[in-house]
Amino acid sequence: MSNALSSVTFRDGQSVPALGLGTWHMGERSSEKSGEIRALQAGIECGMTLIDTAEMYANGGAEEVTGEAIRGRRDEVFLVSKVLPSNASRHGTIAACEASLKRLGTDHIDLFLLHWPGRHPLDGTIQAFEELHSSGKIGRWGVSNFDTVALRQLTALPHGDKCSANQVLYNLSTRGIEFDLLPWMTDNAMPLMAYSPLDEGRLLRHPGLGKLAKRLGLPPAQLALAFLLHRDNVVAIPKSSSPERVAENRAAADISLTAEQLAELDQIFPPPSAREPLQMI
Repeated sequence: MSNALSSVTFRDGQSVPALGLGTWHMGERSSEKSGEIRALQAGIECGMTLIDTAEMYANGGAEEVTGEAIRGRRDEVFLVSKVLPSNASRHGTIAACEASLKRLGTDHIDLFLLHWPGRHPLDGTIQAFEELHSSGKIGRWGVSNFDTVALRQLTALPHGDKCSANQVLYNLSTRGIEFDLLPWMTDNAMPLMAYSPLDEGRLLRHPGLGKLAKRLGLPPAQLALAFLLHRDNVVAIPKSSSPERVAENRAAADISLTAEQLAELDQIFPPPSAREPLQMI
């Protein structure tokens, strides 16, 4: 295993590992909490120091798990959380952030995202984000589940050009963003965070991926993650509650796919030939 993961850099110069840790579905069962904490700590120890969570996940439970996992090592971690659209008024965004900070046991979140577009006017949400940034409670802000049209509209608003990232569904079986969203974000130096990079485990059962992975002597999960990691400007955030699986995911960062192997993946999972509606889970 190499010592360092490849990185993705925000416009303000902050670099983060291109492979991080997701927490969706963590915090849902108290019996699994200790294992989830160990898995996150194992990830931190092998360099996957970006942790993505949200107030929505287990109604704050995932943030509490994350807070326990990073206790005493906050400075090692780049922390991402999200505000629900229903809370994303100007005052609601600030209150949601303060509640997240309390659950996380920290005084700042490195990247705070609007979870998806909602009913509250974006200018109020942006104003709240800017206030939180000025007070030091967040390092930067961004969005999640925004398509190209929504991003263009957002960045045209006052201070909207300060949007630092967009987190969307992206994996081998969901490649629609490659047609217009990913190129637009790359052109605008806006990192893309790929959630559900293994399609919630469904990719691990895909016969075509399994056949190619077996021929290459790789676990299917590693091959699927390596596909994302070969792309510039993309951060993949697989979730696992097993330290062993976390280590397997980490090893994907040391795989170099050849042009021929990437072409085979394109045959199994064809890239988009036209604009597609943004998919969400």
